Order: sequence, then C-alpha cells, then structure tokens
Amino acid sequence: MRYASITSRLADLGSGKWTLHIRARQLKASGADIIELTIGEPDLPPDRSLLDECQRALNAGRYRYSNGRGEPAVVAALAEKYRRRRADVTAENVLCFPGTQTALFAAMLGLVEAGDAVLVGDPLYATYEGVIRSTGAHQVLVPLKPEFGFHMRAEDLEKAITPECRVLLLNTPHNPTGAVLTAAEIAAIGEVARRHDLWIVCDEVYEELVFDAEFASPFDNPDLAERTVVVSSISKSHAAPGFRSGWAVGPVEFTNRLLPISETMLFGVQPFIADMTAYALTHEIETAKRMRETYKRRAGRIADRLAYAPGVLVLPPEAGMFTLIDVFGTGLSGEAFAWALLEEEGVAVMPGSSFGQQAQNFLRVSLTVPDADIDEACRRISSLAERLIARKERRA
Repeated sequence: MRYASITSRLADLGSGKWTLHIRARQLKASGADIIELTIGEPDLPPDRSLLDECQRALNAGRYRYSNGRGEPAVVAALAEKYRRRRADVTAENVLCFPGTQTALFAAMLGLVEAGDAVLVGDPLYATYEGVIRSTGAHQVLVPLKPEFGFHMRAEDLEKAITPECRVLLLNTPHNPTGAVLTAAEIAAIGEVARRHDLWIVCDEVYEELVFDAEFASPFDNPDLAERTVVVSSISKSHAAPGFRSGWAVGPVEFTNRLLPISETMLFGVQPFIADMTAYALTHEIETAKRMRETYKRRAGRIADRLAYAPGVLVLPPEAGMFTLIDVFGTGLSGEAFAWALLEEEGVAVMPGSSFGQQAQNFLRVSLTVPDADIDEACRRISSLAERLIARKERRA
C-alpha cells in the first residue's frame, strides 16, 4: 500500500531520540534502582485553584464544541497578557491550540513548504526537526557555541542563511541549554531577519522560568512586530503539561490566514481547559515562582557536587528545568557516557546528541527531582567519571 511522503520524512524523528529514556523506564518497571533525570516534566502539581476551576467548568457543562480561534475568555486573557508587552495587541492577534507543540506545527504549516528552509539553533529541542520536516521544508542549523553560553549570535545566523530560508525558529529561554537572549542580542538577530525578510517564530514556553536574567522577546520589539509569531503554553509556567493548553500570537494577517489551518486540524480546544487557562492567566499563582527558585537552587546543587568530579564540567543554566554537563574530559562522548551511566550506575540522563551536534559532548540533566535524588545522581556521575579517568590514564 502507498503512504504519503510525510511518513518517510518523519520516519527517523519519532521516539528514536528518546531511546535511552525509554530503556530507563523499562529497567525501572522491572525493579531496577534508576534515578530518572531525562524529561522536563514539572515535579510540582498544578495549583489547586486551577484544578478547582477546571472541575467547576466541567460541572457547568463546559465540554461542548468551541470555535477555531479560542474561547472568548482565554483569548481576552492572552490579548491582555501580550498587550502588557506591546500596546497594539488585540484578540485578533491570538489563536488557541492544545499546547505549544500544536501551535508550532500549525505555524510552520502556514509559513513554509517543500523547497523552503527554516533556520534553527543547534542545540535544539528534539521535536523541532520533525515539525520542520513535516511541512516539506528542511532545517538549516545555526551553531550555538558553548564558549558564548549557547547564545545565538547575529553573525553566526548571517553565515547560515541560504536563499531558501523563510523562517527563523528561535527559542528563548532555550531548551536544552537554559540560555536567555538579551534584548540587544535579539535586536541584532532581528536586524538580520529584516534584511533577509525572515519570519521569526519564537518558542517562549520557559518565559516564566528565568532565574536572574531579564526576559526579552522579538515580539516586544516594534521593529519586528510584523514578522514575529510567539508560541507558548501553560505547560511549564503552571506545571500543567497534561492539560495541553497553548497559543500562537502574531500579526493579524498571520492569525487570519492560520485560522483555517487550525480549524482543519482541531476546530477548537476544550472549553473547560480554556476556562482554567483564562483563570491561570488572570490570577496571581505562585507555581512559576516556586519552580524558578527550586530549579535554580538544584542547578547550583549539581554544580557544587560535581565541582571536583574529574573530566566533568557543569554549565549552569540561566532559565528552565535542565542543566548541561560537559563530559568530554572523561574520554567519552555524551551519548557513550549517558549509556554507561545508565548501565553501570542506574542514572538516566539525556545525551546531548539528541539535541544536535553542538551538544554531542554534553548530558542534559533534569532538575525536576527531589534534592536527595540529585545528590545521589551526582555521586554516581562522579563515580563513573573517576573510573573513566582511571581507565584513560592506564591506557596512556
């Protein structure tokens, strides 16, 4: 039987990047002592008030069809949220989706197609390549260099641009590195985008989890308003990934052109979840603050406990729920170290190679586990690093 070409384009981009995580889950299910530091799922529950609002909406019968743009209350709440950042935002600038991933997928469908290219920083979130390839477009990688804190630089973007490029997919705060672009860096990147007539699609799902830096966005720059689309959700900010509630905010022409795509895919989101999201966006809820404080502290804890581990260097993040660990000094790549760590020490982390070439000597370590697990995982990482260095010295 015949299949559409999309099935071939995405054939190697599914769960393959998560092979180690899947294996760790299998070992854990069989009774093995596994410390899981792989995925970015908040360890706090959603605030009780959000669950109560969701239940209230269900009891009130808010489970019927919605409309393509989004329920009025959540659209209004989103318009107000982004109007605080840029005064010209209205409800027409907003489209609601079930999660950032769906918003990003729809945005890419509306902006690129076969023969086009999308610029994206390397390292990159593991699903980005699939989102790009699904449209028929291909990705062009912009190196995010460790020596510059994995911040995208305008000169590196300029060098990467080809005639096929139509979109820059930006991610700040960044996954997996935790890098937060400054307003000056974004302005320089935006100037390159303007010269080459590029759209900027900015994934800002970690906006509320910036530690000490100042959050900045191309959306807030009036010079970039006509070419910028933001995608985000409440998954990270409100510890609600399973509710799948996200959005895209961009120029009115963009949202109007994207609306038929959204309606073809979904025809609306769940009203009871929309009500919960509107509540989340219009009330002071401490979840993000608590996560910021916790993840920053845990990142520092890992740095402290691995400070003297041989061949290992921790790169403290500026935001988010991960930290990167450079293991090049042990003599193994990130991929080889991660598998050895799982098999010999029972610690599951993501190899940096799952996120691109620039991270191939790194591990991505989740900060969403209790301190005791962090401490024990660091002890086991140190133990493996010491054995690897000893083997390396014996061979020398």
